Amino acid sequence: MLRLGRREFDPHEPVIMAIVNRTPDSFYDQGATFRDEPALARVEQAVAEGAAIIDIGGVKAGPGEEVTAEEEARRTVGFVAEVRRRFPDVVISVDTWRAEVGEAVCEAGADLLNDAWGGVDPRLAEVAARHGVGLVCTHAGGAEPRTRPHRVTYDDVMADILRVTVGLAERAVALGVPRESVLIDPGHDFGKNTRHSLEATRRLGEMVETGWPVLVSLSNKDFVGETLDRPVKERVIGTLATTAVSAWLGAQVYRVHEVAETRQVLDMVASIAGHRPPAVARRGLA
Repeated sequence: MLRLGRREFDPHEPVIMAIVNRTPDSFYDQGATFRDEPALARVEQAVAEGAAIIDIGGVKAGPGEEVTAEEEARRTVGFVAEVRRRFPDVVISVDTWRAEVGEAVCEAGADLLNDAWGGVDPRLAEVAARHGVGLVCTHAGGAEPRTRPHRVTYDDVMADILRVTVGLAERAVALGVPRESVLIDPGHDFGKNTRHSLEATRRLGEMVETGWPVLVSLSNKDFVGETLDRPVKERVIGTLATTAVSAWLGAQVYRVHEVAETRQVLDMVASIAGHRPPAVARRGLA
């Protein structure tokens, strides 16, 4: 059972985490949800379309203008508090690698810390433990935050993913993070080239077999774009195909931009797998 905030999710229940970027320079929407009003509208729409988790980020993942911890907190803390006030049952996640930001957002009502840079600040897990919130343990190949991979090599990329993510998860639990609130993430694109991310997807079942719930962040990423030779705005089909494969292999949480489309893909895969009945079943029965 995965427990995050007030919510509990069965092992076979696919969960959507909707992305809300509080940045002026997001790679995907170029700052569409930087201001409060459109960001809150995005939260409302995502919840209506089936998102159980809202993932709030205050710093663009890629290189760009420096964002201090103080500025990151300014972009996220008040917004977390307002989302908590308006949507008391939604799971609030914050995408940060900084312990001081994690501390502030937990005090404002966050339920989950999404550490996309693989424990670069080991104090973040301590913050999660202190507040009793969840933690996403990600493989980033040892990369520094906001850097792009350059000629990265692995003897076995999945072996490295398992070593790092399981190690981070076990450390988090040892520190006091609730075991049922820890997830592992292969970190597509982070510290990886396109072939690494494709292999991580192909072998995702190995992560599922560890028993830790698996989160995947696939949405419109570069490995999808390079595989199909498509720009950012033309990667939805490739993203959804990768989502379907990941769902079939057992991933549980999906960090996405397109909530409604992802919901249909996950429901269809769950029904094929026998975990969800058809919404309507009239054919051949009338």
